[in-house]
Amino acid sequence: MPNSSNLAAAAKSNIGTEAGIVANTKTKRDLRLDFFRGLALCMIFINHLPNNFYEIFTNRNFGFSDSAEGFVLMSGMAAGIAYGAVFARVSLWRAFAKVWGRAWQLYQTHLVITVLAIGIVAAGAVLFGIIDPLFKNNLKALWGTPLKTIVGFVSLGHQMGYVNILPMYMVLLLGTPFFILIGRKHPYFLALLSLAGWALSAHFRINLPAYPNEGGWFFNPLCWQLLFVLGLLTGLHLRDGKRFIPFNWPLVIICSAYLLMSLVWKEWSVLSKLGNNTLRDLNQLGFPYWITSFDKTFLSLPRLLHILSLAYVISVIPLVSAMCKTKFAAPIVLFGQYGLAIFATGTVLDITFQVIKNGGKVDFVLDTILIGGGFIVLYLVAFTKNALAVRAK
Repeated sequence: MPNSSNLAAAAKSNIGTEAGIVANTKTKRDLRLDFFRGLALCMIFINHLPNNFYEIFTNRNFGFSDSAEGFVLMSGMAAGIAYGAVFARVSLWRAFAKVWGRAWQLYQTHLVITVLAIGIVAAGAVLFGIIDPLFKNNLKALWGTPLKTIVGFVSLGHQMGYVNILPMYMVLLLGTPFFILIGRKHPYFLALLSLAGWALSAHFRINLPAYPNEGGWFFNPLCWQLLFVLGLLTGLHLRDGKRFIPFNWPLVIICSAYLLMSLVWKEWSVLSKLGNNTLRDLNQLGFPYWITSFDKTFLSLPRLLHILSLAYVISVIPLVSAMCKTKFAAPIVLFGQYGLAIFATGTVLDITFQVIKNGGKVDFVLDTILIGGGFIVLYLVAFTKNALAVRAK
């Protein structure tokens, strides 16, 4: 979890661009949060096109967590830095309005993405006879029970595959004012409360309900709030140039060892088989599934420990800051600065590419055209938004 007094002041500018809540800072900004947020968005964009050549190079293949965990953790950090500043300088109700206004923006964006995705899939069927996507990504219910499913889309009870992280993020933002009010005065109490909420929700499978289908949300906010809260507490401390989790060499070694074990587990079939069998045996002995599995909905312990270990180790590497300032990192930094626009555009592009590939196998040439062309579009979006923001100053 990055530590820098510069990051606190810098991210005020970054999140102000993203959320429209903090403006015009003359403080030199630390680009690490921008860079890794942008990198997570790049990985999400690649992974949301199944069976493409480049997905084997994304971070989900080298550890237990993937870009979703990183995105939520960094979103919590950004919220702590930016909204912590808002709560420190304006009235309580104005601060609530700022945060909840952002949640409303996410809701609107989610609905627009959903409508566009449905339109793209429908166009593929009508214009080109590509019908398979009509029954994938949780769209099948729309054709069987259209009225109920539309109610589900609007109420967030029904979410398309690959278009389901913003609802979870929106719910977390609704809780952010309360997190900040508690976390500013009692950070470790909030962390313990969040930890207990995660464990209880996972153990008893408590989730927000789906509609009209049975079940719950794919990204369960009651569990994922732990990652967001830990990021938020980190952000609140960064505003004061402090660390929420202090630097400690033994902890660095433990986290590094866990990351190495996770990498070998994923890459070496012998250890993977042994590890999976061990987890299965532990589950049969009575250990709960959220400790002995890699479940994503309830943010299982192996995934949680992996992203926290990765963030902690990255935060203590001095060269990371210098790397994020290079010209080679600049495009990714730009992605991170305009995260919502990049995520929304990337999702629409991915749904379009899914229709084009129509479940096809890996095709290096086609995948290169789609992924490469997509990144060009994403860069143009970020470049345009940045140019407009600079012009508006």
